[in-house]
Amino acid sequence: RLLGEYKDQGKRVSFVVGGAYGLDEEVLRASDKVLSLSPMTLPHEMALLVLTEQIYRAFAASTGRAYAK
Repeated sequence: RLLGEYKDQGKRVSFVVGGAYGLDEEVLRASDKVLSLSPMTLPHEMALLVLTEQIYRAFAASTGRAYAK
């Protein structure tokens, strides 16, 4: 829903995945939104994979494409 709203408003979106110790407070303060992929701690590569899959899933749903579960 959030990505769809941003798309409809013509907003650009950037994602930042934190490292082993998260993100610097300055980065968090400068952000409009802060999202969590999971309450678990994920390796950086896994977090990127999960984020990519969720972005794909959101756009598939917003365009009416079937998404395999």
